[in-house]
Amino acid sequence: MPDPAHSEYVASSGCTAKSSDKMPSLITAGLHCLFLLVTACCQTSQDSSFRPFIHYIIDSALGEEIFQPEMHRQKRNILTFDLPPLEYTVDIEVSLTDSSFLEPIKEYFKNLNLPVSANISNAEMTVSDVNVTTVCLPSGENSSCCSCENGYAWPSAVCSDLITCPSISQAPNLPCSYVKEAPFLGPYCEPQTEDSCGMGEPIVVNMSVRLDTDFWDDLRNSSSELYKKYKADLEKAFNASYRCLPGFESATVTDFRPGSVFVNYEVKAGAASFDQIAYSNKIVPQFLDPAYGLDQGTFTTEITNETNFTVSPGDIFEGDTVRLICEINSTSQDVTWYHFDRIISTGFPYLMEIKVTTRTSMSILKIINITMKDSGSYRCTFTNRNQHLTVIYNTMKTIAVSPLYITPNLNDIVVTCNSPEMQTNSPLLSCCIDRHLPSLTGDWKVNGAINITGVSSFSENCTEYRLDIDQSLCPPEKSGTVTTYTCELQTGHGARSTQNIRVTYLRTAHVTISPSINSSVSKGYSFNVTCESDVSNYDSISWKIQSGNNTETVDCDTCIKNSKSPATSVLTVETATQDWSGTYICTFSQKYLESSANVTIDVISLPLKQNILIDPIATSIQCKVQQALECCISTNSVDDYTVMFVVQQNEFQVVRKIKGNLFCYMYNYTETECSKEKELTAYCRFINRIGQQVSSESIRLHLIPDMEVSCSDSFGIGIEGATLIKPCHDLNNPDGFTRGNKIYKCSNKSWKIERNNCLSAPINNLLTGAEALVNSPDAKANLPTYLAELKEKTKEEQNTISSSPANLGAIVTILNMVSSIPAEAEELTIHNFLSTVDFIVSDSTTEAWEDLNKEETLKSSLLLLSVENFSLHLRAVNNTIPSVSANSLQLQGMVVTENSNTDYNKNFRSTENLTANVLIDETEIQTLTQNSTIVSVMYSRLGHILPPNEPDYVNGLLLTTTVSSNRSQKFDINMTFAKKNSSLKMPQCVFWNFTLNKYKGGWDTRGCTPTEVEDYVICSCNHLTSFSILMSPDKSSQAVFEDYITYIGLGISILSLVVCIIIESLVWKYVTNNTTSYMRHVCILNIAISLLIADVWFIVTASINNQNQQMSRDVCLVTTFFIHFFYLCVFFWMLSLGLMLFYRLVFILHDTSKTTQKAVAFCLGYGCPFVIAVVTIAVTLPRNSYTRKDVCWLNWKDSKALLAFVIPALVIVAMNLFITAVVIIKILRPTIGDRSSRQERKSLFQIGKSVAILTPLLGLTWGFGFATIIKNSHQVFHILFALLNALQGLFILVFGTLWDKKIQEALLKRNSISKWSSQQTKSSSLILVTPMLAMSYPFSRTFNNLCGKTGKYRVSSSEPSSSSSENTSKSYSLLN
Repeated sequence: MPDPAHSEYVASSGCTAKSSDKMPSLITAGLHCLFLLVTACCQTSQDSSFRPFIHYIIDSALGEEIFQPEMHRQKRNILTFDLPPLEYTVDIEVSLTDSSFLEPIKEYFKNLNLPVSANISNAEMTVSDVNVTTVCLPSGENSSCCSCENGYAWPSAVCSDLITCPSISQAPNLPCSYVKEAPFLGPYCEPQTEDSCGMGEPIVVNMSVRLDTDFWDDLRNSSSELYKKYKADLEKAFNASYRCLPGFESATVTDFRPGSVFVNYEVKAGAASFDQIAYSNKIVPQFLDPAYGLDQGTFTTEITNETNFTVSPGDIFEGDTVRLICEINSTSQDVTWYHFDRIISTGFPYLMEIKVTTRTSMSILKIINITMKDSGSYRCTFTNRNQHLTVIYNTMKTIAVSPLYITPNLNDIVVTCNSPEMQTNSPLLSCCIDRHLPSLTGDWKVNGAINITGVSSFSENCTEYRLDIDQSLCPPEKSGTVTTYTCELQTGHGARSTQNIRVTYLRTAHVTISPSINSSVSKGYSFNVTCESDVSNYDSISWKIQSGNNTETVDCDTCIKNSKSPATSVLTVETATQDWSGTYICTFSQKYLESSANVTIDVISLPLKQNILIDPIATSIQCKVQQALECCISTNSVDDYTVMFVVQQNEFQVVRKIKGNLFCYMYNYTETECSKEKELTAYCRFINRIGQQVSSESIRLHLIPDMEVSCSDSFGIGIEGATLIKPCHDLNNPDGFTRGNKIYKCSNKSWKIERNNCLSAPINNLLTGAEALVNSPDAKANLPTYLAELKEKTKEEQNTISSSPANLGAIVTILNMVSSIPAEAEELTIHNFLSTVDFIVSDSTTEAWEDLNKEETLKSSLLLLSVENFSLHLRAVNNTIPSVSANSLQLQGMVVTENSNTDYNKNFRSTENLTANVLIDETEIQTLTQNSTIVSVMYSRLGHILPPNEPDYVNGLLLTTTVSSNRSQKFDINMTFAKKNSSLKMPQCVFWNFTLNKYKGGWDTRGCTPTEVEDYVICSCNHLTSFSILMSPDKSSQAVFEDYITYIGLGISILSLVVCIIIESLVWKYVTNNTTSYMRHVCILNIAISLLIADVWFIVTASINNQNQQMSRDVCLVTTFFIHFFYLCVFFWMLSLGLMLFYRLVFILHDTSKTTQKAVAFCLGYGCPFVIAVVTIAVTLPRNSYTRKDVCWLNWKDSKALLAFVIPALVIVAMNLFITAVVIIKILRPTIGDRSSRQERKSLFQIGKSVAILTPLLGLTWGFGFATIIKNSHQVFHILFALLNALQGLFILVFGTLWDKKIQEALLKRNSISKWSSQQTKSSSLILVTPMLAMSYPFSRTFNNLCGKTGKYRVSSSEPSSSSSENTSKSYSLLN
């Protein structure tokens, strides 16, 4: 402390003076108060050393606040009121060098009798109050410790700057002094009010500090002595240290935490600054026992309620830019932001900004393009640190980010452009959000082919758009076009959202309807009705027929063909019936808008061709003898027709009679032209009232002139063995007859029935009903009822069907007709259809099926096709295909949906306990269109009714799988069949090909590969239809022996041909020295090469087939073509060789150039085969009958393509046989004089040698092929044919090459040292010298030799001059 004798003590007093006369100056009032103070000081002076130093300070701010307003108020009031006395408050600072004067002065003023009046400068002055407000004691060279007197407090403006003096007293009743600068010039303490420093609501500050001492568990127990001691000592120190904080009330220890010892305590005081709290922390150790080990650097406080946290905007939407602002009344640069507990770093989308002033700190977190995931709690933390305090300002706020939901008043609407209502009351589109935003804005955009715009407006939280409908912008071709109207709302803070409203613009269509006939059509005739619309973008087209009060919808998929461009619907009626009579209403639908047109068509009665009975159907007639001809129709027909008979294009009038239920039209015909036997045709013609006509089936009349009649009665006449065909009269039938006929044969002068093809009345009615059903407009709706009737009637007529192929065939025809009608996949409907099929394939119908399969149309194939069509046209109900069984048939299926992620795997088991499985992989199913169906049907009997491929038999169940999707590419399917007879071998996976055998159908193996696994055969196929397995008994040992002969012989033949070609190459230049020899070897070489290529192709394809390996169709076609071509080349080169021999033997005196001979030989050897092979494939390939179904060779059964090989081969064999005969005759030709026995033997040897050489070279062994094609020919011929032809290559090598002396000599001499020229002279008597190739290497010349190319020429001098002898020697050289 400074020495009082040399220190200055300052006291500030407040003096209040009033003046009533006139306004004195502020200085005057101050002087008056100063006078009082001097008086007081003088009275308290005790010695001469008192040297008062007094000066006054008039607070300018106070003067401005009090004096100036009062002065202005005086000026305003002077106009009407007397001035009130003015009151001045003057702050006077008194400095004392002796502190002992302070208390006496304070006591003096306390006891002063006030007010005190004085007159200074003619101004009446009254001092009303004098108080001491502030006392300052020196605290250092430039600072003082100042405190407020009772009743006074520091102004709130300096509250945060108050720092406690270091010499603070622990006495709680003593005023707190605060450090001020010296000299202290204010502001001074003021009378205590609610706004004074420390007078507001106290703030609880949570603080903590660490004691560097061990933590005891008793510190967890608030009732323990240790806890109480720690708490008391610490609270005493804290209260002493913090009592001078502005507004201090208390400091309370709350608990202790381990970690050394952390003391948590609360300080309840006014708003204290960082420096104030730090200084208070600094002096805590002065009041606490050092044994506690208080660490001054660990004082920490967390303030949670002094941060101003604001969020802008208040409503936050996705896409907004949001500002989070934290502000504290303290200075800090250390700010951290948290999202939940994650520290936010600067970087997109976060931007941070800090603003620090002298008293405040502000941090701004900007979130750009905020999203939903940015929702949640955000916390900002300011941190201030020094060595005595760490202050953390913490605050948290949760923000919610909402999507900017736009609610349109309409989602999708339909507008009719040319509607009068739309012209006057156009639609209003609007988009709204769920709250009002001051900055909300909106905009509209139009996108579409129809650009109809409107007028936009905005109201509160909605934007509206009124459409301006103009039908000129909505042409018919654009009807149905969707225009999208997009409204966009923006919050003004970055968030924006759009909503599309789709407007479908329709135009009422102009529909026209026109029939292909006028207004009437006859029953049985076809016609169509065309409906057209100027609007092409329709949704659907419906047809209805209104007849009287009844209106029926035409539900016929095959009858109606719709097209979009132009918008047309054509309803085609193939056979008009009374059901088609009425008013046709065609309706084009677009959304809810329907546009219609109608036309009336009247169906006029006319008999159907099949309902006209003719009698007789076929008969014999005599010349100039009347023959009664009759046509009858049912009496149910009410119309009157013009009827006439037409015989050989001559028309005759008829006579009408009623016979029971029939109207019969009769004419007696007499044939007058009787020159010869001939066939005549007659028919009757019905013409109705609109001139349309129908003709009956033809009556066949066989004229028998001048022949003895054997049978003659009321039935008719005929010679012995003649046939008479009569119709089926049935008096029990309402129509008077049934379909079919009866065939009679004249035998022993009487007509005897040979075959009854008449349908029973119930089946005849079923057939008539099926025809009516198929031709009716509501066939689909009536199908279930008809199938139920069909099943019951078929069951009742089971015995009749089993004994009558005609009735059986009629049921098949009925099933084929109704299978084209789409059926709902109801279990009862499917069961009725399958049961009908089951009835007609029962064992009792076997004989009837045998008769039916002999007809032109294969009924068993038609039945299979009917079941396929029925399953193909099934329509799923509730996305399911039920599993249905009917004794020998089972049906299973599935519907392909967007969730179809499993295989199609169906198992079947027959009543005979045979099994089959169908498996289609999931990847194949996913290629199908949605809602398409897969249906499989199993048959246990139908496979045996279909004609077999002998000796192969159906050895398992028959499976049909259909897919309703249109598929052009391959479709892989796997089936597993259990063998019915395990003893059968060589399984083949086959399908029923409906196009084979002139569309009769047959088993085919294309696209299927079998895999045999014990008692099962797995078939992998790449297409869909009806599948089964064919197997045959074990091959006989004879057949196996033939196979061995073929393969071994072909192997030997191929090696022999290779050797032959090599030898020919080696000796070519030595053996081709004359024209005849040259051409002979050219022929042999080409025969060898062609046969080699053909044999290689043959053995490869045969081995593939025998191993049951599947060969693709294209590879099989190529293989067949080349085998056919090269085998033909072999034969035609053989023909070339034979013709050359014939030419040399017969035309002795005629010579032809080598070039001509080569040209003829090559055209014949390769040209003719090529033409034949190409023509064959061109004719048969389009009909899919080029190759056989089981092997890669020319087809015989379907197209007779094999004749393209057989005929040329046999013709060439015949020609070469003739040439061989000529050679033998030439050898046997007698010479001059008798021949000795030696010469005979030599001639016979020469004949035998010639035959041995010519037989393989001229293909005579193929003559055995004649024997093999004869039915039931002896097996020896087959073995000989296989052996001789398989070894043909060996024969050519032996007899055509190795047996040739010239080749033998050439091979020997080629290895000799002697030159070939000396040998050439020796052999000049046998052959003539001809051109030789000059090439050095024989192998490189092979191709040139094959093509007939030659090199250099040289001529021998030993060549004879006689042309006759030359030709003779040339011809014989072919045999050497």
